[in-house]
Amino acid sequence: MPDKYIYLVIDIGAIIVPFLFSFHPKINFHKQWHAFWPANLLTTLIFLIWDAVYTKLGVWGFNDRYIIGYRLLGLPLEEILFFTCIPYSSIFTYYCFTQFFPSSLKKLQKPISVTLIIFLAILGVLNITRLYTGVTFIALASLIFTFSFFKKQHWLNTFYLMYLVILLPFFIVNGTLTGTGIDQPIVWYNDDENIGIRILTIPIEDIFYGMLLLLLNTAFFERFRTKNA
Repeated sequence: MPDKYIYLVIDIGAIIVPFLFSFHPKINFHKQWHAFWPANLLTTLIFLIWDAVYTKLGVWGFNDRYIIGYRLLGLPLEEILFFTCIPYSSIFTYYCFTQFFPSSLKKLQKPISVTLIIFLAILGVLNITRLYTGVTFIALASLIFTFSFFKKQHWLNTFYLMYLVILLPFFIVNGTLTGTGIDQPIVWYNDDENIGIRILTIPIEDIFYGMLLLLLNTAFFERFRTKNA
């Protein structure tokens, strides 16, 4: 397979199984599309703007060797698809947990939230001048605080379970994107804008950037589900 298709294959590989199982009679996730698609559209618009600005500022960038070449706002087509393919598979997983394991981690929701808020807020403030670390950590801490103590969303425990479960595929996908198992990274990072800690080739910020992406998708998804119930 030519290198230029690798990022596209990662996107398709991430969504294909959840998409096919969306029509399983015991899951029927396709009946939740009325909530997922507007939720994903809103989140994607936010992240595309963020992504485009940070690409222009050189916080991160993309290796032309691994992309087809079509761009919008300076972003490769594959990067734009990433913001739908990854959330689709993740919200599909989240929805399955709401149907089959609705009470999982319920007692741990508050301790997990408090721990994350403190950890993220401290590191975010200490690294406020690093664009990737500061913005990501403070934004995520703020959202978790809002959903835990201000709006008190009942679905956070299921979200935490979902994110815990998808960490393995997350490391596979993000590992490949950042250069694990291939000659060069597909996505490169300016280490002046992050704290420089990596798990294999993955900046630690990616874990929380991914959590922020999926938390916002989940929040909008639940909002539209409730609105259309």
